[in-house]
Amino acid sequence: MSPEEKQQFEELHALVRDNHRLLRAVRRHQILEFYGKWIFWIIIILGGGALYLQYFQPIVSQFITPGSEFQKLLHAYQTGGRP
Repeated sequence: MSPEEKQQFEELHALVRDNHRLLRAVRRHQILEFYGKWIFWIIIILGGGALYLQYFQPIVSQFITPGSEFQKLLHAYQTGGRP
């Protein structure tokens, strides 16, 4: 192998190693982004559920359960009476 061919081979080898390093970094970024999106949406959905259970469910249950103030007011309105 001539010195010129050896130099070209070494340059090519360096380019291949650099390309491999860059491709691995891109693939690592894709994997982290994929799992990051899943974790983000799981947090959003679970956070929304926790928010509902902690703050809104007691308020909503007052309007849904029979015998609540809302049901009494609705019945009084429908019968034309006073609550």
